[in-house]
Parts: sequence; structure tokens; C-alpha cells
Amino acid sequence: MPYTSPVADYRFLLDQVLGYGQLAKTPTFEEAGADVTEAILTELGRLCDEVLAPLNRGGDLTPARLENGVVRTSPGFKQGYQAIAEGGWLGISANPENGGMGLPLTLNTAMNEMMSGACLSLQLCPLLSQGQIEALEHHASDAIKALYLPKLTSGEWTGTMNLTEPQAGTDVGALRSKAEPLDDGSFAVTGQKIFITWGDHDVAENVCHLVLARLPDGAAGTRGISLFMVPKFLPDADGNPGERNSLRVVSLEHKLGIHGSPTCVMSFEGAKGWMVGKPNGGMAAMFTMMNNARLGVGAQGIGVAEAAYQHALAYAKDRTQGKTPLGEGSILDHADVRRMLAMMKAEVFAARAIALACGMSMDMARATGDGHWKSRAALLTPIAKAHGTDIGCEVSSMGVQVHGGMGFIEETGAAQYFRDARITPIYEGTNGIQAMDLVGRKMMDGGDAACRLLQEVEDLAEAARATLPDLAEPVWEAAETLREATEWMVAQEPNDRNAGAVAYLRAFARVLGGYYHLKAALADPNGPRARLARVFVDRILPEHQSLLVQARAGADQLYALSADDLESA
Repeated sequence: MPYTSPVADYRFLLDQVLGYGQLAKTPTFEEAGADVTEAILTELGRLCDEVLAPLNRGGDLTPARLENGVVRTSPGFKQGYQAIAEGGWLGISANPENGGMGLPLTLNTAMNEMMSGACLSLQLCPLLSQGQIEALEHHASDAIKALYLPKLTSGEWTGTMNLTEPQAGTDVGALRSKAEPLDDGSFAVTGQKIFITWGDHDVAENVCHLVLARLPDGAAGTRGISLFMVPKFLPDADGNPGERNSLRVVSLEHKLGIHGSPTCVMSFEGAKGWMVGKPNGGMAAMFTMMNNARLGVGAQGIGVAEAAYQHALAYAKDRTQGKTPLGEGSILDHADVRRMLAMMKAEVFAARAIALACGMSMDMARATGDGHWKSRAALLTPIAKAHGTDIGCEVSSMGVQVHGGMGFIEETGAAQYFRDARITPIYEGTNGIQAMDLVGRKMMDGGDAACRLLQEVEDLAEAARATLPDLAEPVWEAAETLREATEWMVAQEPNDRNAGAVAYLRAFARVLGGYYHLKAALADPNGPRARLARVFVDRILPEHQSLLVQARAGADQLYALSADDLESA
């Protein structure tokens, strides 16, 4: 399953579409100039193509396994992880004081996508460590930071997050795990957690669990939840792994995909842990980690989509079947196959641009303190996560279709991308939750952040009418229609918003996709970028119209259907 990291696409997007150079003009990221960025992207591409991608198929065919209480990872995963750690990639955006590179989250997002395209099952491990590093940087005590951050940043130790319980999924406040205070200032943490990605393994010397649990006097619901650092091995006086903590892996989940990623049922049995953040402030601390992970998961979906596209394109170029309008040739010359591949490529480009724009907004907010950038980052996060992962599923499904019957046969490898991608719309808050967040919390400003972004879209389209009218006009009209729908959405009751939230988010992503394709076409008006933009604007952007009809339908029709109605023939 060959894979080539899309380094050229990243160069083009950063330089020609997103204005990445403005980051290097800030004191915070003055070292992240063109030379450093080029070196980072090039070296990442080499690592992904030569080291990680060859592990992808083996991870699917030879999954992680639990033997006598010990998790054994897929062949080569330990060496692959060590290559990631030795390259310093876990700390690409971490504080240099703890051994990190201190580079923009934008580059971290590029890294997460490339690694996911190469081997999603392995990439999940460093992704979780990245999120834990950020949570500790913001919320942990100085003592915890000093002990854990250097180890996590170097990759000597890895991180997890433990939220979900059998009865507490989206409703995190229903958790039953408890934490009893001990005389030495630590806590005894007891409870069972499920779906813990990379909850145990043999690729690093310690696993550091961030666990949500309730203090004895903790209030019901999310307000009474605290966060605890619970390591697999208790650090000794020198900060090295010492005595085994009172926790264990009960079982590994049997999953549709990502077989190389050990997803654990974890049991904490009076395990020693230390509080991170304030008592009853666990959700605030955990959301720092989850927000980082949401963008990272969006990048995962895009990475798998890129890999599935490359796999399908290679097959289409080699497979001959029937006569084509161009004469004797491969199935790539059939109009419908050409349509699928063109749409796959256009979808990946748009989703990638949205994710990078989200990362850049986060970086600019950090570098400048400007509330405008903070609001934009908040607005784009649910869109980047939900749309990136939806596109991962849709493009990988289309990749199976390009293969025809052979796509349904496991030996071709096309189905693995489809199976692996399917978890990403569920991770870190389902895509329905992301959509409700977009029309709920992210619209508490009356839609101001959304409308400011749409104004930029309209301004660009207005300026482009003179040179690329066939692209500019549809993009302008789509942005204006979305602005009107946004004003409608803000005026509705919460449940009417929620009923149309998924359609609204997707329509927003469609308009943003048209915007970034238009910017790409302006930078390359007579080249392949403009030709690809026309595919998106003519074939994909028009979806926004029907989506916005759905978004404005309200909830009454849904609740008019009774449970009996849903069960009847």
C-alpha cells in the first residue's frame, strides 16, 4: 500500500492560499519561517513514506493482542514509534522548555494528517500524547509539569485520556469512577473505563493516564468531576518508572478497523493518582486536551482520504476494462471513474484547507491575543473535525467504488481505508455533537464570527469576478445564502437549531471549500488548481442549497413522528 505524503499540496496551501507567512512575523513564531517549514515538511514526508506507511497493512492483518495481561503491538510498530519519538515529533508544538520545538499548530496539523495517511493506527498514539502535553501545560501543577512533560515530549512516555464508561458516553457526567484522597496528597482512583485508545502497549516505557473521576463530595453531573494523572508505573525518586500501579487492561476491543491500535477496557483499582487542575475542574482541563484532539482527528480523516485517493488512482491507472472515449486505455479514461477521482481530490483539498485554516487561527490567537482570531478558531474547530472525518469516510468509500468488485476484496487494501476512517466521525464528540456546538456555543455571539468569515469570502469573490467570473459568482452567491441561513439559525430555539445542525455545518464546509478552491485558482489561474476548483464549484458546492433547506426545516416534523411511526412498515 504505497503512500506519498502530499508535501507539495501543503507548500501550496500554506504559501499561496492561507497566508502562512504572517505567523513568522509574530514574535511567538519568528523561527517558523520558510526554511524551517520546508525542512519540517520534507523530513515529515520522508518519515511517513519510508518508515510509517510500510507498517499500515501489517497493523490491519496482525492486530494488537493481549497476552497474560500484556499488550503486544503489531509487528514494526515499536520501531515506527521510536522513529517518531527520536525525531522529536511528539513535541513539534510543545514548549521548548520541556524539549519541544515550539512550532505552530498548523505544522502539527500537517504532521497529524501525513502520519494518519501513512498509518492511522500508529498515529493515534502520538496524537493522544500531544493532547495530554497541552492539557498539562495549561492545567497541571509545577511538580507534575516538571516530572511528566519532558518524558511525554521526548516520547519516552505516552499519554491517554480516560473519559468513557459503559453508562457514560456523551453524557460524561454520568461517570461512576471515584477518587478518594490519601494522606500524602495523592488520590486512590477506582473505576472502569472503555474505548481507551492506546491504553496499554509495548512501544514506550510508561503510559500516563488522564482519568476523569469524582471526589467523595463531588456534585452530580459534570460540575463534580475532577481530573487525575494516573501512571501505569509510579515514578521513583529519580523520575524513572518504578512500582506497577493498581490498574490493568481487562480486554481489547474487537473493532471494525484500526486493528493495529490497542483500544482497551481499563480497570483502575485504587490506583494512585495526582489531581490535575482544580477540584471539580476536570472537564475544563480535559476539554483543553479534547479541543486539540478534535482538530487532530479532523486531520486523521483527511489523511485517510488522501491515502484512499492515492490507492484508487494507482488502481485506476493500471486497470483496463472496456473501450473508453479516449481509445484503448485504463479505467481512468472512463467518464465516471474520472468523475470519482476528480471529486475525491477536490474534496481532500477543501477539507485540508479548512483544517489548516483552523490551525492557523489557533496559532494567530496565541501569537497575537486578538479576540478575532480566537473566535475564528472556535468557529472552525467543529467544522474542521466533523467535515474532515466525514470526507475521510466518503472518499474512502468512493475509493472502494473505483476498485469495483475488487474493492470489496480485502486483499486489494481499499477496504481498510474505509474501515479505519469510520471511527473518526465518532471520536472526540460525534459529528452531531460538533454540529450542535457550532449552532449553539459558537453562535452565542449572534453569528458575528461566522458572518465576519463569510464577509471575507464575499470580498474575495467580488474581487475575483473580473478574472474568474465562472468561479467567483457561485462562491459569492453561496456565501450570501449561508449568511441568510446563519441569521435564521441564530433566531431559532435550540432544538430547531439542533435539528438542522448537521446540514448547516456541512453547508458551511461547502462554502469554505469553494472559497479556498477559488483562492487556489487565483494563484494558479491557468493550471491544475483552477481546473480542480471548477470541479468543486460546479459539482460539489451546489450541495449547499439543499443542505440549507434541511438546516431550516426545524424540529417539529421530526417529533411529529412517534416511536410507533418509526417502527411501522
